[in-house]
Formats: sequence, structure tokens, C-alpha cells
Amino acid sequence: MLSRLFAPKVKVSAHCDLPCGVYDPAQARIEAESVKAVQEKYQANEDADFRTRAVLIKEQRAELAKHHVSVLWSDYFKPPHFEKFPELHQLINDTLKALSAAKGSNDPKTGQKALDLIAEVDRIFWETKKA
Repeated sequence: MLSRLFAPKVKVSAHCDLPCGVYDPAQARIEAESVKAVQEKYQANEDADFRTRAVLIKEQRAELAKHHVSVLWSDYFKPPHFEKFPELHQLINDTLKALSAAKGSNDPKTGQKALDLIAEVDRIFWETKKA
């Protein structure tokens, strides 16, 4: 009797943990764009205090970008996506590694590499949204 009382009345299912529309690789891209911009500003400025602040901001932005990519991987992408795009696991791993490299570097080339990989994640993401 108690089990019937507490049994769910309506069974629902969803592709993601929240209704779709809350996930978007744009969040990661915006943070990665900030990483690259800070790297460029770092290169253009010799002031030690400015450079110290630039490194701190760059590292924070890179961590945020990594967070957004990780959330896509863990909360948005599901087995059917990995079946359709078998390269997706490796792409996410490469993207996270590139963001780590950009976090630890002041060379804008590392920021650009992360942006290029995020663009590929973005392409696949929007392909999955068409289905």
C-alpha cells in the first residue's frame, strides 16, 4: 500500500538532466576567446604587475572553459551521440588538454588551438541538436 502511495504518478524521460536548451558550447568559446585575448595582451605589455594579473585572469578563464566543455561531455552528450560521432570522446579529451596547455602558457597559439577544438565540439553539438 505504501509503495503505491509513493509511486510516481507520471513517468518522464529526457535527453539531458534538464530540458534541452541550457547547454551551449558558446560558453566555452567565450571563455577561450578571453584566454587568447589575455595571452595577446600579455605579449604586448612588459609591465610585471600587468603580466601577473593577466596570468591570473587567463588561468581563471581557462578553468571556466574546461568546466563548460566537461559539462557538455558529462551532462549533454549521451551514448547515441558517441555512436554517431565516435571521435567525440577523443575530441573532448583533446579540447580539455588544449585548454590546460593554454592555461599554462602565454603563447596565443595555444589559445587558438583550444578555440579550434571548441569549434569542432560546437559543430558536433549543433549536429546533435538537429536530430
